[in-house]
Amino acid sequence: MSRVLLVANWKMNMTRVEARAYAGDLGSRIGDSSGRVELVLAPPYTALDAARDPRGRWALAAQNLSGERAGAFTGEVSAAMIAEAGCRYVIVGHSERRTLFGEDGPLLSRKLARARESGLIPIYCVGETARERAAGSTRETLAGQARALADDPGDQPLVVAYEPVWAIGTGLAATPADSAAAATDLRTLLAGRRDLRILYGGSVNPGNARDLLGDGGIDGFLVGGASLQAATFAALAEAASA
Repeated sequence: MSRVLLVANWKMNMTRVEARAYAGDLGSRIGDSSGRVELVLAPPYTALDAARDPRGRWALAAQNLSGERAGAFTGEVSAAMIAEAGCRYVIVGHSERRTLFGEDGPLLSRKLARARESGLIPIYCVGETARERAAGSTRETLAGQARALADDPGDQPLVVAYEPVWAIGTGLAATPADSAAAATDLRTLLAGRRDLRILYGGSVNPGNARDLLGDGGIDGFLVGGASLQAATFAALAEAASA
């Protein structure tokens, strides 16, 4: 059985000092190995180095990247910079980037292309709003968001994170049936991908992780708030290993 993928998205939290303390705490809790779980930390850019594990028990991800390679784009961070900083993964298309910063399909396609050029594995986020869910248009929403992957090479590893917007930070998680239905739709939409892993994100915690993994048709989690404490993230890893 392949390892469960568990990604901690810290969002705009953690200074370098806090990230270093977190890494030390997490390392002491997981011991010599993360076992059946592949752990990934996605800190802010400034804390990437502080969050690194010198023993290689977890990988690093960036939370975002520019759609441009280089140039006069003040405040942007390129894929090449992220890769050089030691990241293996990069999050693309998180719902907060879509809703707060207006990122659309064409921009996300460019970001995916830049990630591939630098050897980064995208964690591409999709998910419906509460209104779309109520209207019964979840599958149509996922299909529309998946169009940004049309030019992404199908022979390269890809992680897709199903994060229903109505579940992010609300405490209202999707049921295993919700997750399984979305995962089935995504696997159909992305049929032919050689190496596809589907994650669930949205109010994940150690109490619901096992049921979601068992019956939700997923390969792991993209975790927000529950990842901000090393103890909780380690507990999630333990639940995912069981």
